[in-house]
Amino acid sequence: MSNAPISLVDRAGLDRPRLAKIISRGLDGADDGELFLEYRQTEMLAFDNGRLKQATYDTSQGFGLRAVKDEAVGYAHASDVAEAAIERAADAVRAVKSGYCGSYAAPPGRTNVKLYGEESPLRSPTFDAKARLLETIDAYARAKDPRVRQVSASLAASWQAVEILRADGETYRDVRPLVRLSVSVVVGDGARQETGSDGYGGREGYERFIVSDAWQGAVDNAIRQALVNLEAVPAPAGELDVVLGPGWPGVMLHEAVGHGLEGDFNRKKTSAFAGLMGQRVAAKGVTVLDDGTMARRRGSLSIDDEGTPSNRTVLIEDGVLVGYMQDRQNARLMNMKPTGNGRRESFAHVPMPRMTNTYMLAGAYDPAEIIASVKDGIYATYFGGGQVDITSGKYVFQCTEAYRIENGKVGAPIKGAMLIGNGPTDLHRVAMVGNDLKLDNGIGTCGKNGQGVPVGVGQPTLRIDRITVGGTGA
Repeated sequence: MSNAPISLVDRAGLDRPRLAKIISRGLDGADDGELFLEYRQTEMLAFDNGRLKQATYDTSQGFGLRAVKDEAVGYAHASDVAEAAIERAADAVRAVKSGYCGSYAAPPGRTNVKLYGEESPLRSPTFDAKARLLETIDAYARAKDPRVRQVSASLAASWQAVEILRADGETYRDVRPLVRLSVSVVVGDGARQETGSDGYGGREGYERFIVSDAWQGAVDNAIRQALVNLEAVPAPAGELDVVLGPGWPGVMLHEAVGHGLEGDFNRKKTSAFAGLMGQRVAAKGVTVLDDGTMARRRGSLSIDDEGTPSNRTVLIEDGVLVGYMQDRQNARLMNMKPTGNGRRESFAHVPMPRMTNTYMLAGAYDPAEIIASVKDGIYATYFGGGQVDITSGKYVFQCTEAYRIENGKVGAPIKGAMLIGNGPTDLHRVAMVGNDLKLDNGIGTCGKNGQGVPVGVGQPTLRIDRITVGGTGA
């Protein structure tokens, strides 16, 4: 039984019975482990400053063999998918056991769910059509407003096929399309210049994303954001009430809270949430989920990179910590169940607990009511970069689009605002949760321990009281 028809074992011309013996020998006595096979096609076209600046196409393949012993992991990988290379990998990972004899864990369950089609998005439209689309986007943006000085647009897609083979004979397969369109602009007025950006994507083909309504909306929003910043005044500094807009601002929840709810950090007790299961960690009304089961979303998976079906995991329920995101190793060591969050960047990387689509559920408040409740604060609708310390929960985030709120009304746009706080502390300061839950447009990539994977974020409008705002204005 398999999740997708393509067999990478057959594609590589490997003898399945002999391969099974090699895997069994390499993982003999281990607690867990698998052979992970991957084939990937990727393309990227970038249009910048009026010309096609970059066009790349790449295919890659390889395998990773993992043996898990208690907390230790033996891992060997290579791009040469050949029996001899896999035999050498089996010899290498056996060393981690060092005489240890474990009981091989039961295999992941099965799922008949398919969240995306099997057709590669790289096949259609043609390369020339994609290049013309980027040229059209550039021309549209420049014609939209005379203050537009620079335009950058890109299309990127990948098609990944994976096959996971275990020592107990179980096999799991999946195919994963992924596309993204990104636009950024620079606008200017005299010597002052500002930028704006937008983008969207998901796990499907290009078709829905290259229609004019989609890309024109992205261009319009990028220009709007840049023009707003062109009029922005310096951000205030001090402790202020902050309203976060819906959708992409959920990246702050992802970073400041989500990473702290991953199983490995909690097993090692390096997370600010370690040991707090069943306790109140947020204000009432705050419910946070990680959900990899939503069709075509950027962070969604039919199965994770260990073969576990993706799941809808409640992490915080009405302010109480009720779950962690788990891969197989950390779940076993914590006496918990895997949640389908074992993810890896590629065959050259070991799986670890990672988020999929992490978001906060909607509450009861109208967004206008939330803004009207703030006497003096800021309204942040888009974020750029940020930094988080998992152990302490402290974070710093840069607002790339934000406004002053005075006497319950949104006022002038502000520039240079930095939000400085502590994720676990600020969860208790959530005063109002809006009824307008929105997911991001499908542009997120999460980094952890040198690995990047596609993710989704989301939230409704939120009011958080008393966050330190770094700025240069009054």
